[in-house]
Amino acid sequence: MTADPTAPPTEPSLERDGKRLHPVTPWRRAWAPLAGLFAVGLNNAENIRSWTTSLGLGWLAALLVALMLCGAGYGFLSWRVTRYLVTDTELRIRTGLLFRRTAHLRLDRIQSIDVTRPLLARAVGVAKLKMDVVGSGDSDELAYLGESEATALRAELLARAAGIDPLAAPSAGEAPARRVAAVPTPVLAKALALESLSGGWALLLVAGIALPVTLYVLGAGLFVALTVALPMLAGVWGGTLGRFLTQYGWTVSESPDGLRLDHGLLQRDHATVPPGRVQSVRIVEPLLWRRQGWVRVELSVAGEGNESGLLVPVAGRAQAGELIGRILPEVDIDKTMASITAVPRRSRWAVPVWRHGYGHGVTDAVFVARAGRLSRRYTLVPHAKVQSVRMTQGPWEQRLGLADIHVDHGANGTATARLRDAAEAAREVAAQADRSRLGRRNAAPERWLTR
Repeated sequence: MTADPTAPPTEPSLERDGKRLHPVTPWRRAWAPLAGLFAVGLNNAENIRSWTTSLGLGWLAALLVALMLCGAGYGFLSWRVTRYLVTDTELRIRTGLLFRRTAHLRLDRIQSIDVTRPLLARAVGVAKLKMDVVGSGDSDELAYLGESEATALRAELLARAAGIDPLAAPSAGEAPARRVAAVPTPVLAKALALESLSGGWALLLVAGIALPVTLYVLGAGLFVALTVALPMLAGVWGGTLGRFLTQYGWTVSESPDGLRLDHGLLQRDHATVPPGRVQSVRIVEPLLWRRQGWVRVELSVAGEGNESGLLVPVAGRAQAGELIGRILPEVDIDKTMASITAVPRRSRWAVPVWRHGYGHGVTDAVFVARAGRLSRRYTLVPHAKVQSVRMTQGPWEQRLGLADIHVDHGANGTATARLRDAAEAAREVAAQADRSRLGRRNAAPERWLTR
């Protein structure tokens, strides 16, 4: 029996047309019961010996195997019901064994698509695909797909989001890319070491070792000492070695999809920031980086954007300006920095020390706010991305004739120009509203290949 050619096309169905994840996916849940058992044992360390004696090693091993099988069984059933489907306008993902969830991700609202390859996933040839969509607080992900399948699906989604013909999108393939920046490992290591010194991580490391040792010597017990030590050492790890492992091998490449970011030593991450989706750019200049002329460039996109929020972890000023120009072509960094003016002198009565870090400027392209004395931060918001602008005054600011200007953008962030003259702030709020309205009117469409 053949299909009637005159019959209307049927709506794609997840049940009929949806694809499953990689078969290795169920095993990622097998470790969960063991982790739960480990947590129970950690909280009842004094009873472990008696439990082991009463159960015996044989029954204990059988219990562990049973728990692993339960975890794997639950993972298998979850894998069976998880499907995804790409249509002309959206990506549908259905998950959940007991509580079903079906996500409909509009392709023209996708902010970024990341491919993540954790160490164990790389060993078995699978990868995780994570999507950030405008208006979605959490990232949706497909974990896990085969590496080639994840790469092909990512290319197809980006092609569809860019406005390529739906019939051609599945075969569009990975767009060619050209490397435009790379962070040398010695530069990254030196930059993180200098920032760690200025950020107080060294002091936290000393405190994380000395305080637990002192508590243990005074008789507080091993459990109390570990409870104090672990959070402090975890913070030191995340701010130093953890950042080095994550930012290792950082490269920025330019492609028709947008800027591609590749990085990571143990876990390789591959993120793409589509053009036109950046809501704000932040340039960070830690104290001990200034003699080297280094800065860090961070991005804010609607949703979470690339997971780390970084465009480049460390770069020279000229290179940073060039990279920002690829995202915001209308922005001239030198002109933007030159537009910044300091706060009025009377602000010293409100913020005596840190007022020197505050500043504000406006160009034809962006609103810029500066803050920070030790670590300077410049937040640039394109006029077309401004969602609202407002002025606030605290009691002390009213007395001094000062006010703060707040500019909210589409990534749920705010650039604040603090301690401005109140009359200047009122004029600036009105002028910024006009600039934002004109910027949105002249903004390019979301589907960048249709511009």
